[in-house]
Amino acid sequence: MKKNELRQQQVLVHLVEEFVQTAKPISSKTICQKYLQNASPATIRIDLNKLEKLNFIYQSHTSAGRMPTIQGYRKYLELINISQYDKVNFLREMLVNYHKDIPLALHYVMQLLANETDQLSFVAEPEIAYGHLNKLDVFKIADEKLLFVVSLDSGIDKTVILKCGNKISSQQLKTIVRYVNEELMGLKIYDIQNKYLEDLAEKVTEENKLLKLFLTELQKAFTEISSYYIHFDGNISFLEQPEFNEKSAILTFLNFIQRQDHLVNLMQNVKTEKDYYLLMGEDLGQPELHGYTLIFAKYEIFGVPGFLGIVGSNRMDYKKNITIIRDVAKTITETTQKGMVSIIK
Repeated sequence: MKKNELRQQQVLVHLVEEFVQTAKPISSKTICQKYLQNASPATIRIDLNKLEKLNFIYQSHTSAGRMPTIQGYRKYLELINISQYDKVNFLREMLVNYHKDIPLALHYVMQLLANETDQLSFVAEPEIAYGHLNKLDVFKIADEKLLFVVSLDSGIDKTVILKCGNKISSQQLKTIVRYVNEELMGLKIYDIQNKYLEDLAEKVTEENKLLKLFLTELQKAFTEISSYYIHFDGNISFLEQPEFNEKSAILTFLNFIQRQDHLVNLMQNVKTEKDYYLLMGEDLGQPELHGYTLIFAKYEIFGVPGFLGIVGSNRMDYKKNITIIRDVAKTITETTQKGMVSIIK
């Protein structure tokens, strides 16, 4: 690579990192004085003009400094090196300590992400369809309401309350649940939903309509709990960033994170297998989201997949944030592999 091309890359990296820190347009003088003292301001101005022609940076007006574009951020990400997260051992110990309460462990992971990145963090609960049924409990909480508790072999418990149009006694319910557990325990939730419940229903005689009706309600319960649900956590200070000075920007951001279906689809539709994923600008599918970035990674808890990550403005510390998200997801997967917890302890 030619010397001037290498310097232009350095200028872009320094400009992005300075902009991330200051949230102000960056001048050639700043780059020259802080980062590239051996180059003259005139040389840096030439580099900035070339970077602007490549659509990596832009000026809001002629006399202003430069700011990175979406393409500029993407080029920056190609040029930087991602290090290792330095709190992996702490995270591993926390996961081991709370391995019997997976939801609580994920809550602490979410808090860790928020505190470390100063962005809005999230954890998308594991897709339980990939887990295996350990036990089904069903409780009658009213004449026509049932509480379903689905326990997976991973330690994850999911609950749902359904209104049942048919009255069923506590003794009848106990008998049916015992039968269902004997038939379905140890099977994958996805297979139960798509095959075994239908097979069971076909075996039921006309005389045992109550069991058939119960199986219909059970199918509804599995459907209800099988989709991802996203939990968010963040210090309110992330809204103090200049990107959120306008009320309209806050409302746009809040609307973005409230569209859980959209967020889940974005993450599920990424087909490549990578350590982490980064979506920004047009990747997010809506013009009003052009100023935001979604960084996430896939993880597994005893083979059950989920997502974790952060959402924030494009102006963020990518080096640090990518490192944390990538290594946190990797550590969760490795630490919760079957048999891993007992070995570590």
